[in-house]
Amino acid sequence: MKTLDILNREIIACAKCPRLTEYRAEVGRVKRRAYRDWDYWAKPVPGFGDPRARLLLIGLAPGAHGANRTGRMFTGDSSGDFLYPALHAAGFASQATSVSRDDGLTLTDAYIGAAVRCAPPDNQPSTEEIRTCRPYLERELELLENVQVVLALGRVAFDVYLSILRDQGKIERRSAFVFGHDREYRTGAGQPWLIASYHPSRQNTSTGKLTEAMFLAVLRRAKRRASD
Repeated sequence: MKTLDILNREIIACAKCPRLTEYRAEVGRVKRRAYRDWDYWAKPVPGFGDPRARLLLIGLAPGAHGANRTGRMFTGDSSGDFLYPALHAAGFASQATSVSRDDGLTLTDAYIGAAVRCAPPDNQPSTEEIRTCRPYLERELELLENVQVVLALGRVAFDVYLSILRDQGKIERRSAFVFGHDREYRTGAGQPWLIASYHPSRQNTSTGKLTEAMFLAVLRRAKRRASD
């Protein structure tokens, strides 16, 4: 746990990507009218959850007025409003709501990271920004020694995780892994299962591309695999 704490302090202090550093700070200064009384976090967002987790969820990046405001992954926006009730229903979260860093929420057997730790403009980090931030996820994977299942939330998270496995020599080809909701893959002997899900963004949940039932089914599959 101490080593994870050190990593998270390094993440919070990061300023390697000039565009993202400027954008997250600007959002924190200007704010959204609904949150004008908030003191925005406006820094890179560290991982969150149980250091003994068997399930690692990987998101895309903090939302500008969600995690960039609250300082906790998937907290304070519509994606979190969708994600945490499902985590609670599946037995991973102590409560179904996530509104601030000090609201009492805890995760059991689950940890949440991201491909990119700063809020990007239009939710679109550049290839170079993804590459620069990737070592933080690599180190989480090393430190979370009990992980049995990686749940990639969206194609970017899916691709970033596979790029790590490829560069570490744990898979030979990316082409063997095709993104699709509720698809699962074995990534090698002794390696975690990889499960893909559509990202719980408003774009997916408001259109019905991703429903509560669909997402809960994925979490239950992940829980079964983690217990195998």
